[in-house]
Amino acid sequence: MASVAGPQTPQRLPGGFMQTPATSRQQPTSAQRPHIFRQSSTVNPQRSLYNAPSQAGAVIPAQQASAPATGTTLPQLSPIERARKTINEALAQEARFLELDQYITRISSEYDIMGPNTAWSPFQKSEAYDIPDTVLEQYNLAQMSTKMGLFPELNHVWITIDNAFYFWDYKNPNPTISGYEGLTNNITAVKLVKPRANVFKPHIRHILVIATTVEIIILGVAPAGGAEGINRFDLTETGMSMSVRGIPVNFIVSSNKSGRIFFGGASSNEVYELLYQAQVGWFKSNVSKINHTTTGIKQILPSISFGQNIDQETIKQMVVDDSRNLIYTLSNLSNIRVFHIKTFNVLELVLNKPRSHITSNLTHMVPRNSELLQPAQFEITSISPIPANETSRLTLQATTNAGCRIFFSATSGYSYYSQSHSSPPTSMQVHHVKFPPPEGPALRSPRTAMATTGGLGQQQPPLDVSSKALIKSHQVYRFSPGFNMFFFRLNLQAQNDQLFMSAPESGRIALGRDSTQVTKYPELGVFLQLGGTVQDVALLTPPFGASPAPPGFGNEMAVQFDQPTTEIAILTSGGIHVMRRRRLVDIFATAIRNGGGDEGLEGQVKLFSSLYGRSETMATALAVACGQGVDTSDLHVSSITDPDILEFARKIFVEFGTGARINDIGMLDHSSLSIENVEPSSRHKGLSLYLERLTRSIWKAPVVKEAIMPTGVTFQPSLPITRLQEIQKDVNKLSEFLQKNKPFIEGLSGPEALRHATSRVEEVALQGEHQAMHSMSRLIENVIEGIAFVLVLFNERTDEVILSLPESVRREVKGLTFETLFCSSTGKDLAKELVKAIVNCNIAAGSNVDTIAEALRRRCGSFCSADDVVIFKAQEMLRKASEAGANTERGRASLNESLKLFQKVGGALITEQLQSTVEQYIQLEFFAGAIQLCLDVAKASDPGNRAMAWIEQGSPEMDGKKEFFESRRKCYELIHRVIQAVDQASANDPGYVDGQFTAVGRRKSEAYDVIDASQDEVFQTNLYDWYLSQGWSERLLEIRSRFVPKYLERRSKEERDKADLLWNYHARRREFWEAAQVQLHLAKSDFDISLDSRIEYLARARTNASTGLGGGVSTYGAPGMTRQQLLRDAGDLIEIADIQSDLVQALRSDDRLQGDRRETVLKELQGKVLAVDQLYNSYIDPAEYYDIALQVFVCANYRSKNDIISTWSNLINREHAIATAQRDATQQPWERVAETVRTIGRKLLRAEWVFSPNFLLPLFLRYSFEQQRGVGTLHWVLSIFLDLEVPRETLLGVLELQYYSDEAPFSGRNRRYVATEIVYLVQVWFSETRRAAEGVCGGAEKAAEVAELLRVVRQGGVMSERENEECDVLRSELEAAIRG
Repeated sequence: MASVAGPQTPQRLPGGFMQTPATSRQQPTSAQRPHIFRQSSTVNPQRSLYNAPSQAGAVIPAQQASAPATGTTLPQLSPIERARKTINEALAQEARFLELDQYITRISSEYDIMGPNTAWSPFQKSEAYDIPDTVLEQYNLAQMSTKMGLFPELNHVWITIDNAFYFWDYKNPNPTISGYEGLTNNITAVKLVKPRANVFKPHIRHILVIATTVEIIILGVAPAGGAEGINRFDLTETGMSMSVRGIPVNFIVSSNKSGRIFFGGASSNEVYELLYQAQVGWFKSNVSKINHTTTGIKQILPSISFGQNIDQETIKQMVVDDSRNLIYTLSNLSNIRVFHIKTFNVLELVLNKPRSHITSNLTHMVPRNSELLQPAQFEITSISPIPANETSRLTLQATTNAGCRIFFSATSGYSYYSQSHSSPPTSMQVHHVKFPPPEGPALRSPRTAMATTGGLGQQQPPLDVSSKALIKSHQVYRFSPGFNMFFFRLNLQAQNDQLFMSAPESGRIALGRDSTQVTKYPELGVFLQLGGTVQDVALLTPPFGASPAPPGFGNEMAVQFDQPTTEIAILTSGGIHVMRRRRLVDIFATAIRNGGGDEGLEGQVKLFSSLYGRSETMATALAVACGQGVDTSDLHVSSITDPDILEFARKIFVEFGTGARINDIGMLDHSSLSIENVEPSSRHKGLSLYLERLTRSIWKAPVVKEAIMPTGVTFQPSLPITRLQEIQKDVNKLSEFLQKNKPFIEGLSGPEALRHATSRVEEVALQGEHQAMHSMSRLIENVIEGIAFVLVLFNERTDEVILSLPESVRREVKGLTFETLFCSSTGKDLAKELVKAIVNCNIAAGSNVDTIAEALRRRCGSFCSADDVVIFKAQEMLRKASEAGANTERGRASLNESLKLFQKVGGALITEQLQSTVEQYIQLEFFAGAIQLCLDVAKASDPGNRAMAWIEQGSPEMDGKKEFFESRRKCYELIHRVIQAVDQASANDPGYVDGQFTAVGRRKSEAYDVIDASQDEVFQTNLYDWYLSQGWSERLLEIRSRFVPKYLERRSKEERDKADLLWNYHARRREFWEAAQVQLHLAKSDFDISLDSRIEYLARARTNASTGLGGGVSTYGAPGMTRQQLLRDAGDLIEIADIQSDLVQALRSDDRLQGDRRETVLKELQGKVLAVDQLYNSYIDPAEYYDIALQVFVCANYRSKNDIISTWSNLINREHAIATAQRDATQQPWERVAETVRTIGRKLLRAEWVFSPNFLLPLFLRYSFEQQRGVGTLHWVLSIFLDLEVPRETLLGVLELQYYSDEAPFSGRNRRYVATEIVYLVQVWFSETRRAAEGVCGGAEKAAEVAELLRVVRQGGVMSERENEECDVLRSELEAAIRG
């Protein structure tokens, strides 16, 4: 028998298989297969505006951005590239605006105090609203207490009067007063909260938390609709309430990020959290509280001082910093605590900053002569968190009752604490102190000082650390990027609050952005009269932020035209006052209006240039000239359209800008003058800044954004259409301004300006200025046209247009930014693709082609190409053919002409265009033309034939060549559609009539001629795939083409059905050797093939290989295999597969294998033919299938006698145990054992090393003697071997040896059992050979030996008398036969 490859024997029997641990010898580990019956477990800021490269706004040192040395040639930039670089540099420059902690250090008192209605005032009152009379009437009826506040999210004001709550839309002149009067106790605190997700219904976007003296309730705030412009909200019961009896609640704060609610009272220092959930639990209410500062019994024990007079510490203010997940509390003793908001309702006290520590820090910073921060008088009035996106170091601003602002920095470990830290802050230090503004005669603005000093900054005011201007501050509010509002009273008898508002001067801060300069903290301030006492202050506009991170965050100038102007509402007892932050452009417009006409313009320009720089002055003047200025007067905000002001601004931009100059860096002499060394004028810089600020919100933004809606994928503008229209309007105004003033602006006035040059240097400078200004003009045009195109796109059926694009183009469109659209050829190409899609979608809708093309050329003409024109002409010819008719000569000529036109621009056709064309060709029965066009377009889309390479490489999913295949596949799918149309048209057509083609028959022949003549293997591969998907396998087997077997061979390695087709293809052509190779490959493959099918494949392979037809060496599956090797391999596999089949049958009837493990094991064994050692070690041996194990010994040629005998012994014991356990069985144990041995013996009889009487007969006799003595029939053991026709001589020799050995259990008198078996065997042998030609018992000589054996047995004296007589008779007959 042929042996199998690998180890010859399953060595696991005595000690474990070398490569597979014996699972029965040790516990299975994670690396072992589990038992089959066991369940398995298992960035250098620079001052110059133009010193950064264009790549992604990166920043480099100025020396790297300077002009190269003489002899170095720089690549020439196109005008658009130069303008793009300029805009990116401007963006990078604005992004380098200093962080707050970079320009405030130690102490400062720098203010410019302006009058409330002056041109330079930083804030103006823009709106004022009165409190409704009905509310005042109720207010006057209050008996206990009243409170007021703002809900800026709802544009509402609220008031509590004793136990009643009311709120109304303060912008509505006739508001509806809504309220809640269902409380019985006085209201102590109110808070509007953004709730946690999934607690309330979706329309409840806010909840109202109301605290009384005994309880806290939660009400839902739901929109109630109303007339346009009027907001109304209803309060809905939630059923959530909680007792706070004994816990006065005066403060409620919440986290907008998590929806968690915290509260405390002015009579204790405890911090509580209000827990709320959607439903009531078994052991927990839907509303509860937790004390985060005191735990256990301390919560209920009173505070006992034991006679000591100790000031009780209570909470004065509580604020939340969502950007850092922190809560700050300020106590009445000016102590500050910091809590870290963790998950799972955890609030951890991480830092305590006592008043003594703060005053200790201040003594190292504040001069001793300052009375404002002396420890005895030191008191913190309020605290305000500073968001993490505003500054990375500073975290908190604390303001004293003297109006001093103290900035704290926090550290965590060895670094400044930021939002990215996973651990909370561990320390807080005083970083800066800003003293109050000067008081009385000390008020002196640098704008006044400039007239006497000759320039701003030459004389700085002294540090004032003793000003008492804000000495009675009782409430202070801070809003990013540093808007501060101080509410104070002049004296104790004053009835109304005074207000001081300050704001950082970002223009002056930006001018001093060079890190080598010591930059102060300049602020503009204004004192205002309120006419009442402050109740609440709230931000009405979104929080300010010029950038999402600290660098550039506070740059107000950068977002003057991009973000809403900050508005802050102040609620007083007299009404609501809305304060509007004034932009630099607004201040400039008002300043030149009040500057004294033409005579004062020069002074204003000098003033602004000294304060903010020449470039900023030009940019601001240009913005005013283009109508960006806004004025607030008579509580009304309106655009400044005064012609005089616009003319003043135009004159400043045109006449006061500095001219271009030669940059001396990198220039040795005038002989090396180059335009590249020209530094443009301040007008150019101002123009760049203004354009950058107009487009900054869209510059890096994508044109479209993809959204997943319930109805499917949709595409939306990344910015609101109204915002795009506003930007387009502003850029249009800029373009109109430049065009109108072109003759007066240096650089735009044309070549005639060079006539005024007096030197070569001046001439080159003018050329450089012209180049720079021309580039900006070109970019402005592109911006206008680009936005117009985007508006056109979103005015169409955008989803349909984009989804009609090829996948690769669609992906690029989704990544297209406005910068790319405005400035690159890639953007232009994508826009052209979108234009084509728009045209095709409109054509499909029945619109006129010429009308569509003309409309697109008019609005975005640069996006229409020459190929588009050809396509439109081809479509027109197709339309004419349709009108003339497919069977007319004119119609066929038009079809052929349209095909020629389409073939010229095959690479420019998008899928939708091709699909539409093919459908029309089909309708006109132009089948051959449709197929040829698809083939041409497919080839044009992949000139390098990368799709074929992708197929030959196994079609990897992540390979870039797949895109080429997909592009071609779309063309081939259209051919499939044509073939279906051809077959349908010819189904009932005879094809020939009188030996001539019919019209349909001729067109069918032409179509298939194009298909057969195609050498496009990708197409043929796709065609065969399609045939098979249609169930046309017979059609494929009948095709005689070199592409068919090659196609099937390639696909058969991965698809079983293709392999079946391949061997059938070979068999039909009597290529049996090739068929056998495929069949053997199938039997050994990893395909999902049943074991029975694999056995069938092996049998077929052995049969086909035996025919002798075909080659001698395999070329498929396992190349190089000879015919003999294939036959031997197939035979060995069949033998193993038979064993595996028997194993499956045994497992199916085995009750020990249950559950998922049963399904897993059977699935593993009913598939691929496994190695014999794997079958034995993983399944047969663990399952104790000793009969199958014996078959494995034969298959593996395993000859270990001990292991074989042990297996037989185990088999006998198992069968005996099974029969014994089955009490009602019809078989006795010996009968079951005998039947099992007979069955196995018939299979293994020829394997003498496995089925050998030499050890089996004694084994079975011992079993019969020890376990079945007197139970079974006599001589049943010998009957097994006699039935299997084992030679009698062999059996007699075994019995003789057993008799003479005298070994237990057959020793002494027990030898009788062996003796009787000898007598019985001789009787049978004698009876069988009585008439044999060679004589009895194998001949006279052997018969004599047998007779002698009988004599010895007779004389042994171990048999009974009757048995002795039988022995004597038999011996006599035997001897007579010998003589006879």
